Amino acid sequence: MRTFDLRSDTVTRPTPAMREAMATAEVGDDVFGEDPTVNRLQARAAEIFGKEEALFVPSGTMGNQVCLGALTRPGEEIIAEASAHILLNEGGSAARLWGCQVTTVPGERGAMPPADIERSIRTPDVHHPRTAVISLENTHNYAGGAVLPQAYIDAVAALARRHELLLHMDGARVFNAQVASGVPVARIARDMDLVSVCLSKGLGAPVGSLAIGGRERIATCRRLRKGLGGGMRQAGVLAAAGLIALEEGPALMAADHRRARAFAEAVSRLPGARLDPASVQTNIVFVGTEGDARDAEKQLTALGVLTFALDPRRIRFVFHRDAGDDALEGAVAACRKVFG
Repeated sequence: MRTFDLRSDTVTRPTPAMREAMATAEVGDDVFGEDPTVNRLQARAAEIFGKEEALFVPSGTMGNQVCLGALTRPGEEIIAEASAHILLNEGGSAARLWGCQVTTVPGERGAMPPADIERSIRTPDVHHPRTAVISLENTHNYAGGAVLPQAYIDAVAALARRHELLLHMDGARVFNAQVASGVPVARIARDMDLVSVCLSKGLGAPVGSLAIGGRERIATCRRLRKGLGGGMRQAGVLAAAGLIALEEGPALMAADHRRARAFAEAVSRLPGARLDPASVQTNIVFVGTEGDARDAEKQLTALGVLTFALDPRRIRFVFHRDAGDDALEGAVAACRKVFG
Protein backbone atom coordinates (compact mmCIF):
# COMPACT_ATOMS: atom_id res chain seq x y z
CA MET A 1 0.00 0.00 0.00
CA ARG A 2 1.32 3.43 -0.93
CA THR A 3 1.52 6.08 1.75
CA PHE A 4 0.84 9.75 1.11
CA ASP A 5 2.15 12.14 3.75
CA LEU A 6 -0.12 15.19 4.06
CA ARG A 7 0.67 16.02 7.68
CA SER A 8 2.62 19.15 6.77
CA ASP A 9 4.63 20.80 4.03
CA THR A 10 7.66 20.30 6.29
CA VAL A 11 7.88 16.66 5.14
CA THR A 12 9.25 17.54 1.69
CA ARG A 13 12.60 15.99 0.83
CA PRO A 14 15.49 17.63 -1.01
CA THR A 15 15.40 17.25 -4.77
CA PRO A 16 18.31 15.73 -6.72
CA ALA A 17 19.36 19.27 -7.69
CA MET A 18 19.39 20.28 -4.01
CA ARG A 19 21.43 17.25 -3.04
CA GLU A 20 23.98 17.98 -5.76
CA ALA A 21 24.19 21.62 -4.71
CA MET A 22 24.66 20.58 -1.09
CA ALA A 23 27.42 18.14 -2.01
CA THR A 24 29.34 20.73 -4.01
CA ALA A 25 28.61 23.86 -1.95
CA GLU A 26 31.42 26.31 -1.34
CA VAL A 27 31.61 26.79 2.43
CA GLY A 28 33.27 28.81 5.15
CA ASP A 29 32.59 29.68 8.77
CA ASP A 30 29.22 31.43 8.86
CA VAL A 31 29.64 32.58 12.47
CA PHE A 32 32.55 34.67 11.16
CA GLY A 33 30.38 35.71 8.21
CA GLU A 34 32.68 33.81 5.85
CA ASP A 35 30.41 31.20 4.28
CA PRO A 36 29.96 32.37 0.67
CA THR A 37 26.89 30.22 0.01
CA VAL A 38 25.12 31.46 3.14
CA ASN A 39 26.04 35.00 2.18
CA ARG A 40 24.55 34.51 -1.30
CA LEU A 41 21.33 33.12 0.19
CA GLN A 42 21.03 36.02 2.61
CA ALA A 43 21.73 38.62 -0.04
CA ARG A 44 19.22 37.10 -2.45
CA ALA A 45 16.51 36.91 0.22
CA ALA A 46 17.06 40.54 1.17
CA GLU A 47 16.84 41.51 -2.49
CA ILE A 48 13.58 39.60 -3.04
CA PHE A 49 12.00 41.22 0.01
CA GLY A 50 13.36 44.70 -0.65
CA LYS A 51 15.11 44.79 2.73
CA GLU A 52 18.69 45.59 3.70
CA GLU A 53 19.79 42.24 5.10
CA ALA A 54 18.74 38.70 5.94
CA LEU A 55 19.97 36.05 8.38
CA PHE A 56 19.94 32.28 7.88
CA VAL A 57 18.73 30.37 10.96
CA PRO A 58 18.11 26.67 11.63
CA SER A 59 14.33 26.74 12.13
CA GLY A 60 11.12 28.70 11.81
CA THR A 61 10.78 28.98 15.56
CA MET A 62 14.26 30.48 15.84
CA GLY A 63 13.46 32.81 12.96
CA ASN A 64 10.40 34.15 14.75
CA GLN A 65 12.13 34.34 18.10
CA VAL A 66 15.24 36.21 17.04
CA CYS A 67 12.89 38.70 15.37
CA LEU A 68 10.80 39.12 18.50
CA GLY A 69 13.90 39.31 20.69
CA ALA A 70 15.30 42.06 18.50
CA LEU A 71 12.07 44.07 18.66
CA THR A 72 11.34 43.87 22.41
CA ARG A 73 12.76 44.32 25.89
CA PRO A 74 11.90 42.26 28.99
CA GLY A 75 8.56 43.22 30.47
CA GLU A 76 7.06 44.34 27.16
CA GLU A 77 4.09 42.95 25.32
CA ILE A 78 3.42 41.50 21.88
CA ILE A 79 -0.05 41.62 20.34
CA ALA A 80 -0.83 38.52 18.27
CA GLU A 81 -3.86 36.69 16.93
CA ALA A 82 -5.36 34.22 19.40
CA SER A 83 -4.22 31.13 17.47
CA ALA A 84 -0.87 32.48 16.27
CA HIS A 85 2.05 30.11 15.82
CA ILE A 86 4.27 32.25 18.09
CA LEU A 87 1.74 31.69 20.86
CA LEU A 88 0.66 28.06 20.42
CA ASN A 89 3.56 26.29 18.76
CA GLU A 90 6.86 27.74 19.95
CA GLY A 91 7.14 26.41 23.49
CA GLY A 92 6.34 29.66 25.26
CA SER A 93 9.57 31.11 23.90
CA ALA A 94 8.58 34.78 23.96
CA ALA A 95 8.15 34.53 27.72
CA ARG A 96 10.96 32.07 28.30
CA LEU A 97 13.60 33.82 26.22
CA TRP A 98 12.72 37.49 26.16
CA GLY A 99 10.56 38.03 29.26
CA CYS A 100 7.66 39.27 27.14
CA GLN A 101 4.01 38.40 27.34
CA VAL A 102 1.71 37.84 24.40
CA THR A 103 -1.71 39.47 24.45
CA THR A 104 -4.16 37.86 22.07
CA VAL A 105 -6.87 39.30 19.84
CA PRO A 106 -9.30 36.82 18.23
CA GLY A 107 -9.24 37.14 14.48
CA GLU A 108 -11.44 36.35 11.51
CA ARG A 109 -9.45 33.98 9.28
CA GLY A 110 -6.29 35.07 11.04
CA ALA A 111 -6.95 38.80 10.74
CA MET A 112 -7.33 40.68 14.03
CA PRO A 113 -9.83 43.55 13.67
CA PRO A 114 -7.79 46.77 13.74
CA ALA A 115 -10.21 48.34 16.24
CA ASP A 116 -9.64 45.39 18.59
CA ILE A 117 -5.89 45.69 18.16
CA GLU A 118 -6.12 49.37 19.06
CA ARG A 119 -8.17 48.61 22.15
CA SER A 120 -5.48 46.14 23.25
CA ILE A 121 -2.67 48.68 23.16
CA ARG A 122 -1.75 49.56 26.74
CA THR A 123 -1.95 53.07 28.11
CA PRO A 124 1.24 54.33 29.80
CA ASP A 125 0.93 53.07 33.36
CA VAL A 126 3.41 51.47 35.76
CA HIS A 127 0.90 48.64 36.29
CA HIS A 128 0.96 47.58 32.63
CA PRO A 129 3.52 46.02 30.35
CA ARG A 130 4.47 48.37 27.54
CA THR A 131 2.99 47.31 24.21
CA ALA A 132 5.90 47.04 21.80
CA VAL A 133 5.06 44.85 18.81
CA ILE A 134 2.14 43.77 16.64
CA SER A 135 2.78 40.33 15.14
CA LEU A 136 0.95 39.12 12.03
CA GLU A 137 0.96 35.60 10.57
CA ASN A 138 0.67 35.26 6.79
CA THR A 139 -0.50 32.76 5.70
CA HIS A 140 -2.23 31.82 8.93
CA ASN A 141 -1.90 28.15 9.83
CA TYR A 142 -4.83 27.68 12.22
CA ALA A 143 -7.07 29.71 9.91
CA GLY A 144 -6.54 27.08 7.24
CA GLY A 145 -3.74 28.75 5.32
CA ALA A 146 -5.68 32.01 5.01
CA VAL A 147 -4.02 34.95 3.26
CA LEU A 148 -4.10 38.33 5.00
CA PRO A 149 -5.52 40.88 2.52
CA GLN A 150 -3.01 43.57 1.61
CA ALA A 151 -5.43 46.35 2.52
CA TYR A 152 -5.68 44.81 5.99
CA ILE A 153 -1.89 44.63 6.39
CA ASP A 154 -1.64 48.26 5.33
CA ALA A 155 -4.31 49.26 7.88
CA VAL A 156 -2.46 47.49 10.69
CA ALA A 157 0.81 49.10 9.60
CA ALA A 158 -0.81 52.54 9.72
CA LEU A 159 -2.18 51.79 13.19
CA ALA A 160 1.26 50.67 14.36
CA ARG A 161 2.86 53.87 13.09
CA ARG A 162 0.25 56.01 14.86
CA HIS A 163 1.06 54.30 18.15
CA GLU A 164 4.83 54.04 17.52
CA LEU A 165 4.74 50.24 17.62
CA LEU A 166 6.96 47.82 15.73
CA LEU A 167 5.72 45.18 13.28
CA HIS A 168 6.70 41.54 12.94
CA MET A 169 5.39 39.08 10.39
CA ASP A 170 5.55 35.33 10.82
CA GLY A 171 5.89 34.75 7.09
CA ALA A 172 6.68 31.06 7.30
CA ARG A 173 4.35 30.56 4.32
CA VAL A 174 4.43 34.09 2.91
CA PHE A 175 5.30 32.81 -0.58
CA ASN A 176 2.01 30.90 -0.50
CA ALA A 177 0.38 34.26 0.17
CA GLN A 178 2.24 35.77 -2.80
CA VAL A 179 1.11 33.00 -5.15
CA ALA A 180 -2.51 33.09 -3.96
CA SER A 181 -2.88 36.87 -3.96
CA GLY A 182 -0.57 37.94 -6.77
CA VAL A 183 1.03 40.47 -4.41
CA PRO A 184 4.85 40.22 -4.31
CA VAL A 185 6.41 39.37 -0.97
CA ALA A 186 8.33 42.66 -1.06
CA ARG A 187 5.01 44.49 -1.00
CA ILE A 188 3.44 42.17 1.57
CA ALA A 189 6.36 42.73 3.96
CA ARG A 190 7.10 46.34 3.01
CA ASP A 191 6.10 47.86 6.34
CA MET A 192 7.37 45.04 8.54
CA ASP A 193 10.33 45.80 10.78
CA LEU A 194 11.27 42.13 10.69
CA VAL A 195 9.81 39.15 8.83
CA SER A 196 10.63 35.47 9.19
CA VAL A 197 10.40 33.11 6.21
CA CYS A 198 10.59 29.32 6.26
CA LEU A 199 12.60 27.60 3.54
CA SER A 200 11.68 24.08 4.66
CA LYS A 201 7.90 24.23 4.25
CA GLY A 202 6.32 24.74 0.83
CA LEU A 203 9.58 25.99 -0.70
CA GLY A 204 10.97 22.50 -0.18
CA ALA A 205 14.41 22.94 1.40
CA PRO A 206 15.40 20.33 4.00
CA VAL A 207 16.38 22.80 6.74
CA GLY A 208 16.33 26.47 7.52
CA SER A 209 14.54 29.79 7.78
CA LEU A 210 15.41 33.44 7.32
CA ALA A 211 14.97 36.59 9.38
CA ILE A 212 14.79 39.61 7.06
CA GLY A 213 14.81 43.34 7.80
CA GLY A 214 16.96 46.42 8.32
CA ARG A 215 20.72 46.17 8.87
CA GLU A 216 20.76 47.14 12.54
CA ARG A 217 17.91 44.83 13.50
CA ILE A 218 19.45 41.91 11.62
CA ALA A 219 22.73 42.57 13.45
CA THR A 220 20.77 42.16 16.69
CA CYS A 221 19.15 39.00 15.34
CA ARG A 222 22.62 37.62 14.56
CA ARG A 223 23.74 38.22 18.14
CA LEU A 224 20.59 36.51 19.46
CA ARG A 225 21.05 33.59 17.06
CA LYS A 226 24.51 33.02 18.50
CA GLY A 227 23.14 33.08 22.04
CA LEU A 228 20.53 30.47 21.10
CA GLY A 229 23.14 28.15 19.60
CA GLY A 230 22.04 28.84 16.05
CA GLY A 231 25.46 29.59 14.56
CA MET A 232 25.99 26.60 12.27
CA ARG A 233 29.59 27.16 11.01
CA GLN A 234 29.88 25.59 7.50
CA ALA A 235 26.17 26.10 6.92
CA GLY A 236 26.56 26.59 3.18
CA VAL A 237 25.84 22.89 2.83
CA LEU A 238 22.29 23.72 3.91
CA ALA A 239 22.08 27.18 2.37
CA ALA A 240 22.77 25.68 -1.06
CA ALA A 241 19.47 23.83 -0.91
CA GLY A 242 17.81 26.96 0.48
CA LEU A 243 18.94 28.98 -2.55
CA ILE A 244 17.31 26.51 -4.92
CA ALA A 245 14.16 26.47 -2.79
CA LEU A 246 14.01 30.27 -2.79
CA GLU A 247 14.44 30.54 -6.55
CA GLU A 248 12.37 27.57 -7.72
CA GLY A 249 9.89 26.88 -4.92
CA PRO A 250 7.38 29.72 -5.38
CA ALA A 251 6.59 28.74 -8.98
CA LEU A 252 5.61 25.24 -7.83
CA MET A 253 3.13 26.38 -5.20
CA ALA A 254 0.27 27.04 -7.60
CA ALA A 255 0.01 23.28 -8.16
CA ASP A 256 -0.17 22.71 -4.39
CA HIS A 257 -3.00 25.23 -4.16
CA ARG A 258 -4.84 23.64 -7.09
CA ARG A 259 -4.70 20.22 -5.47
CA ALA A 260 -5.85 21.59 -2.12
CA ARG A 261 -8.89 23.20 -3.75
CA ALA A 262 -9.73 20.05 -5.73
CA PHE A 263 -9.45 17.99 -2.56
CA ALA A 264 -11.70 20.41 -0.66
CA GLU A 265 -14.33 20.37 -3.41
CA ALA A 266 -14.45 16.56 -3.41
CA VAL A 267 -14.45 16.06 0.37
CA SER A 268 -17.00 18.82 1.05
CA ARG A 269 -19.62 16.62 -0.61
CA LEU A 270 -19.12 13.79 1.88
CA PRO A 271 -21.74 13.58 4.66
CA GLY A 272 -19.26 13.11 7.49
CA ALA A 273 -16.97 16.00 6.56
CA ARG A 274 -17.41 19.65 7.40
CA LEU A 275 -15.66 22.28 5.27
CA ASP A 276 -16.30 25.18 2.93
CA PRO A 277 -14.24 24.80 -0.26
CA ALA A 278 -14.40 28.55 -0.81
CA SER A 279 -12.30 29.04 2.33
CA VAL A 280 -9.31 27.18 0.83
CA GLN A 281 -6.89 29.79 -0.51
CA THR A 282 -3.53 28.05 -0.38
CA ASN A 283 -2.16 24.58 0.36
CA ILE A 284 -3.85 23.85 3.71
CA VAL A 285 -7.27 22.23 4.13
CA PHE A 286 -9.01 21.71 7.46
CA VAL A 287 -11.71 19.05 7.50
CA GLY A 288 -14.17 19.23 10.36
CA THR A 289 -15.31 15.93 11.83
CA GLU A 290 -18.51 14.80 13.54
CA GLY A 291 -16.61 12.58 15.98
CA ASP A 292 -13.13 12.71 17.47
CA ALA A 293 -10.71 13.89 14.79
CA ARG A 294 -8.01 11.68 16.25
CA ASP A 295 -10.07 8.59 15.45
CA ALA A 296 -10.51 9.78 11.88
CA GLU A 297 -6.76 10.43 11.69
CA LYS A 298 -6.06 6.83 12.72
CA GLN A 299 -8.48 5.50 10.12
CA LEU A 300 -6.87 7.59 7.40
CA THR A 301 -3.41 6.42 8.47
CA ALA A 302 -4.57 2.81 8.14
CA LEU A 303 -5.63 3.66 4.58
CA GLY A 304 -2.20 5.10 3.77
CA VAL A 305 -2.93 8.82 4.17
CA LEU A 306 -1.00 10.59 6.93
CA THR A 307 -2.74 13.66 8.33
CA PHE A 308 -2.65 15.72 11.53
CA ALA A 309 -5.52 16.27 13.98
CA LEU A 310 -4.76 19.75 15.27
CA ASP A 311 -7.72 19.72 17.64
CA PRO A 312 -10.53 17.28 18.59
CA ARG A 313 -12.78 18.31 15.69
CA ARG A 314 -10.45 19.22 12.82
CA ILE A 315 -7.94 17.35 10.69
CA ARG A 316 -5.34 19.22 8.67
CA PHE A 317 -4.32 18.14 5.16
CA VAL A 318 -1.34 19.99 3.66
CA PHE A 319 -0.43 19.70 -0.02
CA HIS A 320 3.19 20.20 -1.06
CA ARG A 321 5.69 19.57 -3.82
CA ASP A 322 6.14 15.90 -2.83
CA ALA A 323 2.36 15.25 -2.92
CA GLY A 324 1.27 15.13 -6.55
CA ASP A 325 -1.98 14.22 -8.24
CA ASP A 326 -1.63 10.65 -7.01
CA ALA A 327 -1.65 11.94 -3.44
CA LEU A 328 -4.74 14.00 -4.22
CA GLU A 329 -6.54 10.95 -5.60
CA GLY A 330 -5.40 8.75 -2.72
CA ALA A 331 -6.53 11.28 -0.12
CA VAL A 332 -9.96 11.71 -1.70
CA ALA A 333 -10.43 7.93 -1.92
CA ALA A 334 -9.46 7.48 1.74
CA CYS A 335 -11.79 10.29 2.85
CA ARG A 336 -14.69 8.67 1.01
CA LYS A 337 -14.21 5.59 3.16
CA VAL A 338 -13.85 7.54 6.41
CA PHE A 339 -16.38 10.33 5.88
CA GLY A 340 -18.67 8.91 3.20
